[in-house]
Amino acid sequence: MPEFFDRYINQVDKETDLISGLEQSKDDFELVKASLERHQDYRYQPGKWTPRDVLQHVIDNERIQCYRALAFSRSDQVVLPGYDEQLYASDTNTNERTVDNLLIEFQIVRQASIFLFQNFKDEQFHISGVCSGVEVTPLALGFQILGHQIHHIKILKERYFTID
Repeated sequence: MPEFFDRYINQVDKETDLISGLEQSKDDFELVKASLERHQDYRYQPGKWTPRDVLQHVIDNERIQCYRALAFSRSDQVVLPGYDEQLYASDTNTNERTVDNLLIEFQIVRQASIFLFQNFKDEQFHISGVCSGVEVTPLALGFQILGHQIHHIKILKERYFTID
């Protein structure tokens, strides 16, 4: 596991199966939808993201990790770069989108992720590739997706939704 992924992967219960975890967490944002809508434009500090920006970031991250997992699972030896989350966040139209619209996109991306990982052969989960100068496997990328979502839901609850 890459060192910079540990803060996400360690959020996931060690007994969690990847596919089950992806399926079970599919509706986690729906559980906080009312708070997401109520605080959709709130920034807990100047320059910080809004809840809609956070949702877009989680979606973008999932897409990127799935591409990486796909490339490595197919034995593509390309060295993949990291990505600049601030750059991605600065070039979106989240302020013109509704929370509902973002949640629909999240559901579609998550379903695609589930199909991707469900259809890997066991050995494909362990074919490593290089990303951001670090060796990583599709399995680790899948758990990064899960832990990343958990991480951001915790941040939303701690820093955004406590103003109620």
